[in-house]
Amino acid sequence: MAIKKVDKFSALLRKISSNLKESANFFTEYKLKNVSDLKIFSEKMKEYETTGDSYVHEVIKELNDAFITPIEREDILHLAMSMDDVLDGLEASAALFEMYSITHADDFMKKFVDNIQGSILEIDKSVELLSNKKLPQIREHAIKIKDFESNCDNILRQSIKHLFTIEKDPIRIIQYKEIYENLEDIADYCQTVANTLETIIMKNA
Repeated sequence: MAIKKVDKFSALLRKISSNLKESANFFTEYKLKNVSDLKIFSEKMKEYETTGDSYVHEVIKELNDAFITPIEREDILHLAMSMDDVLDGLEASAALFEMYSITHADDFMKKFVDNIQGSILEIDKSVELLSNKKLPQIREHAIKIKDFESNCDNILRQSIKHLFTIEKDPIRIIQYKEIYENLEDIADYCQTVANTLETIIMKNA
């Protein structure tokens, strides 16, 4: 029985998406109870981000050395970089929680995170399909990512309206608004990944 050889770029993109999925699961499931938990939370997210950066550097090195690539070089690089932007956003969000000593995620933050995690699971499935050359099947996952991003647009509007209605402390308003906007940015980064995947399908399917 022949074992199908996976090209090095597909293998590296799978590493990036798997690390991103693992980081999103940790981000979603980690229970913040007190201020000391925030340091552990942000440091662990920094570890995931550093691992992601090392994979992106590996992609760049391999692209510089490769004579032939399975899809266009620019598309491989853009997919790697756009997934890395999602992870950078998660790490930045964890850093904000620590910086502002926020140990309680409100319902809006939880809704954002649920949609972001959903997007990242779709990204991971898409990269697996890409590595197996099943390009047309990626489209349905790209559409789901865009739906999650649209949900986050609505959550942002609701969260800011609610914040200005109930919160009287101007410092708290600034802090929470920044976190909401940061989480919505992550959803935008996920949509950029979806757009990149759709470009790859269009060129190669």
